[in-house]
Amino acid sequence: MEADPIELLPDGAVVAGADGRVLACNAVARRMLGIAPDAAAVGRSLPDVLALVDQDGRTWSEVNRPFAGLGARTGIPEQPWWLPDGTEVLVAARIHRADRHQPPERVAVSLRSGRGRARLDRERSDLVATVAHELRSPLTGLKGFVGALLHRWDELDDPQRQLMLTTVSADADRLSRLITELLDVARIDTGRLQLHRRPTDVVRLAERVVDSVQVSTARRIELAAQGRPILDADPDKVLQVLTNLVENGVRHGEGAVRVTVSPADGHSALIVVTDEGEGIPAELRARAFTKFWTGGGGGGSGLGLYIVNGLARAHGGSVAIADAPAGGAEVRVTWPLVSADSGSPAG
Repeated sequence: MEADPIELLPDGAVVAGADGRVLACNAVARRMLGIAPDAAAVGRSLPDVLALVDQDGRTWSEVNRPFAGLGARTGIPEQPWWLPDGTEVLVAARIHRADRHQPPERVAVSLRSGRGRARLDRERSDLVATVAHELRSPLTGLKGFVGALLHRWDELDDPQRQLMLTTVSADADRLSRLITELLDVARIDTGRLQLHRRPTDVVRLAERVVDSVQVSTARRIELAAQGRPILDADPDKVLQVLTNLVENGVRHGEGAVRVTVSPADGHSALIVVTDEGEGIPAELRARAFTKFWTGGGGGGSGLGLYIVNGLARAHGGSVAIADAPAGGAEVRVTWPLVSADSGSPAG
């Protein structure tokens, strides 16, 4: 016997006729509404079946009056409602009429779990908390040093001024980096990431990143390259990936951080960044590429590896985490190659 199409829907569905009585109610809706399997929903009034209330205790039917109101109305937008047990559901309706301004012939109501929205709300709250936390530290430094320079300029000697201005510049760079990360996350999530690909000398970019990060840490950062692979890539994105990986290695590891660049095969290059820290357990490696994951307690926004993964995949590459030979974590990134004579490499 072929299943009723309404039972194939992933969400709850309730359909009422012109007299306001239920014509169909699928199993998902009956389960949500607490209607026992052996109890009939068909034939009952729509308000009786839709046992939904808002925060003021009003019912869905009382508030939305699907069989009344303007004759041009064709639907009711999705709204949050609560079941008697306190569970949130998102409810929308479609009002079907034979002709404009005619009474409704059918009212179809859909119900879906509010857990997805709750998860989205939590992610947004996490984002706000993360941004607030990351902004507070450099902003506090900026305000303090700028205040000192404004009010105590004549009391400070040149080395003190130089130190304060250098710190202000570093904090401003940190704020700019965070804003760039947030914009990249939004672009990756929405599929709007723009790439300006051209032949890119990855070794030259790696040298720039190593020199830049080495200035701000006492940890040793080593670079080894086999040949000079030329990537088919957006050089700015490659620079961003390398910077995130090297800074992660410095932040979460111990001892030296090593960067290795080599051909992986005839079509791609391999970038490997290793540290000598505690590593990332195998069961947590998939989570490392999710937003706001900050395993290891080393601080940071928790967006670095999410962005690395998104940028690499956008180029047709891949990212994987393994155990480093000397302990610690090893992040392996593959990137597509172009021939060395296809243009002047960027970097």
